[in-house]
Amino acid sequence: MKQYIPNALTLLNLLCGCIAVIFAVNDSFVVAAFFVFLGIFFDFFDGFAARKLKVQSELGLQLDSLADVVTSGLVPGLVMFKLLEVVESDWGEVDLSKDFGIPLLPLFGLAITLASAYRLAKFNIDTEQQNYFKGLPTPANALLILSLTLILEFQDNDTINAIILNKWFLIGLTIFSCWILTSNIKLFALKFKDYSFKANATRYIFIILCVVLLIVLHFGAIPVIILLYIGMSVLDNLTSK
Repeated sequence: MKQYIPNALTLLNLLCGCIAVIFAVNDSFVVAAFFVFLGIFFDFFDGFAARKLKVQSELGLQLDSLADVVTSGLVPGLVMFKLLEVVESDWGEVDLSKDFGIPLLPLFGLAITLASAYRLAKFNIDTEQQNYFKGLPTPANALLILSLTLILEFQDNDTINAIILNKWFLIGLTIFSCWILTSNIKLFALKFKDYSFKANATRYIFIILCVVLLIVLHFGAIPVIILLYIGMSVLDNLTSK
């Protein structure tokens, strides 16, 4: 029976992603974010369970990526679609939406879904990514995109809202998201071979800073944490050479 436990957790991740899609389509972004967070929780523990139970398999690897395409790929793409839809009325130069039946600018947000699928496919055939990642993992990117809606909902700052609901900011973030997902930048993984500070200094410092930022900035900490993660990884790469 133990060989089915990790796959069951992966399927729960996929179920959470499917539910999140429904809520995202209906503009219930907070509930969608909750189910994405829950899906990411299951995504973490399916791999953990597979390693502890020693039942890792090719099937589990493929199933995990298929689930992530929905939870951490389709949902953030839809959320960006919806955010761009809000500002689409300001995009007045060329309007071909009547020919297609849907506005064109928001479709650009779905590039995040395409980049996520490409990144997951690369991960599946890459044998090097054991102790680090190449490019931003899809769950981290999903948190980055979904954090925008949580900031809008709960932190209600006029200046920050104006930045988030600026079409150029959203377009730039979409481009950045697609680039960092598919880049070859090495980012450290939060995997501990042992718990000594010397061997895991970067990880411990990162975790401490994350806790402090979440306490101070609440949901606004999420984008800062993602940028911090990328910056610390780049610095770690430079100092280790």
